[in-house]
Amino acid sequence: MNKILQEKIHEALSSVLPITLIVLLLSMTITPMPVGTLVLFLAGAVLLIVGMAFFSLGTDVSMTPMGEGIGAQLPRTKNLLVVIAITFVIGILITIAEPDLQVLAGQVPSIPNAMLIWTVAVGVGMFFVLALLRTIFKIRLSLLLILFYIAVFVLSAFVPNEFVSVAFDSGGVTTGPITVPFIMAMGVGLASVRGDKSAGDDSFGLVALSSVGPVLAVLVLGCFYDPGQASYSLSDVAEVATTRDVARVFALEVPGYAAEVLTSFLPIAGVFVVFQLISRRYRARQIRQILVGFLYTYVGLVFFLCGVNVGFSPVGAALGQALAASAWRWLLVPLGMLIGYFIVKAEPAIQVLNHQVQDVTNGSISAGAMNLCLSVGVAVSVGLAMLRVLTGVPVQWILIPGYLIALVLSRLVPPLFVGIAFDSGGVASGPMTTTFLLPLSLGACEALGGNAMTDAFGVVALVALTPLIAIQIMGLVYQYKQNRLLAGLAGKEILVLEEDLDADEIIELEDEL
Repeated sequence: MNKILQEKIHEALSSVLPITLIVLLLSMTITPMPVGTLVLFLAGAVLLIVGMAFFSLGTDVSMTPMGEGIGAQLPRTKNLLVVIAITFVIGILITIAEPDLQVLAGQVPSIPNAMLIWTVAVGVGMFFVLALLRTIFKIRLSLLLILFYIAVFVLSAFVPNEFVSVAFDSGGVTTGPITVPFIMAMGVGLASVRGDKSAGDDSFGLVALSSVGPVLAVLVLGCFYDPGQASYSLSDVAEVATTRDVARVFALEVPGYAAEVLTSFLPIAGVFVVFQLISRRYRARQIRQILVGFLYTYVGLVFFLCGVNVGFSPVGAALGQALAASAWRWLLVPLGMLIGYFIVKAEPAIQVLNHQVQDVTNGSISAGAMNLCLSVGVAVSVGLAMLRVLTGVPVQWILIPGYLIALVLSRLVPPLFVGIAFDSGGVASGPMTTTFLLPLSLGACEALGGNAMTDAFGVVALVALTPLIAIQIMGLVYQYKQNRLLAGLAGKEILVLEEDLDADEIIELEDEL
């Protein structure tokens, strides 16, 4: 276990270190920061690395086997209505457990927090059921995505512009570090029960459909609420003078996040207990492993959220303000792209997705290739988000053409890549996006005097968009290489056959044909 933890720490270090170096470089050149702020940022980075390592290890030994077990057990239930009811409840519970959803709800004061949270949760629950039925009845994912995204964009024309960004952002924040490992593992478990040739293709796509539900639900809610007066308050950087002050700041914040994460974990723990009592699927040794995994996941997520929210988020907002207020404001676009390229590697759920893709495809799609595609996609997303902050371009002008391209590609690439691509979009927009990139764009928007609801919000939606295109382009390349390989093998077989036959045999064979 210690060796595995060391490997996880090394992975987390390689993910977080580039972002840390970028911020330090900017603080020494274009946007100077107080030493205390930098120390706070570095302490947050350390907690971030440790948190990612423990979280990743915990999901491997708890969330993944639990999700796969439930996914494999559900189809064996004879009563379809019972399966639907269980899936719906699970979808609601794991959504309410997402810390990012609580953050988003607090930024839309025109709607009660509970109303927004439950609306999003019900949307996820309904589409989680749809995703389950799609896997069971072998419905093509691309058809469902085309149908529901058409409904999304038609409905978006009838709600206030401020609500469009919030709705699409809600689809991104619901697929975070708690939801993704569980849902994706359930998809693998469901597909394993089928055992047919297309089962591997259908093991992905649950996250994709679960991300559409909250967008539609919040758009419907937008018909009844006016978010025009909504405002966003930037996180202030804590004033620290000594290392003791830094330790005190984090010590004061840890209990709050510990309670928040515990509240989030209780529904999932309840699902596991009920499932085990009914199915008796896991033995005593497996139960102990899952419980230990829960502990690792819990500790990791507490450290991660504390490090990000206390150290990373305030510095992100301050960095955005300083860049936008300087004569170098145009650097927001290339710097945003650079930060976006590396920040996706720091998302905990991304690592879960990448390794799951590698396992399901038997290594034909490596975790490294997935990381590269997602990094490039998110870099473009953040660049577009910063461009919106500078110019005020409506988010629909980017989202509608982007999703049209993604949906067209979904009809051209292998089904496996469609599921992976749309799952990647939801996974890429995780806690790091919400707590660093969003404050970065909000800080820049405030310095420029723009409207945060229309110009800054939407960065989560854009981060969720470009991976859809990048991964599917990778699918086209993969398909092209596979076709060339098959054509080459077929040609070699013909040559070998001709070499094995003498001239008379070839003539006789031609006569027979």
